[in-house]
Amino acid sequence: MILYINCCVRKESRTNRLAKAVLQKLGEEYTELKLYEENLRPLDAEALNKRTALVEQGDYSDRMFDYAKQFANADTIVIAAPYWDSSFPAPLKIYIENIYVTGILSEYDENGMPRGLCRANHLYYVTTAGGPYDPTYSYGYIESLCKTFIGIPNTHLIKAEMLDIIGNDAEDILNREIKNRQ
Repeated sequence: MILYINCCVRKESRTNRLAKAVLQKLGEEYTELKLYEENLRPLDAEALNKRTALVEQGDYSDRMFDYAKQFANADTIVIAAPYWDSSFPAPLKIYIENIYVTGILSEYDENGMPRGLCRANHLYYVTTAGGPYDPTYSYGYIESLCKTFIGIPNTHLIKAEMLDIIGNDAEDILNREIKNRQ
């Protein structure tokens, strides 16, 4: 199962268009999770205490773990997140905060080192940027989480950048990247 995590707020999102080309190339049906339509909230003290108590009991039956289970069981993951303020939109961080559950996405070995439990072998991070793209606080963060903590060995950055620079043809740049995915 392909999990498509859509963090695009605009109806005519360029990032979503590029992500759809990636999904088409993957050629399988996918489950789309539109983060702006989900009722995700940052973990507050009450939610964190509840989660901690349930994890300590080994009880993952609460609905609060559904997103983590969905992510952990995906075969392939595609994240579409526009490049905002040198990172990605806040709903993606809130989603990550909610899914990063010890016992579902990761565990720690006898030496205290993280070991990923995700079954996906590939994660595609799709983004677009109006200017130059720096992956440090967006793709770089996701790549590190995947490889170090949650066990996804192959991450791929797919981007279209410089879309809003005066003199650049945004449609041409985007269409070239889309064509590269076909």
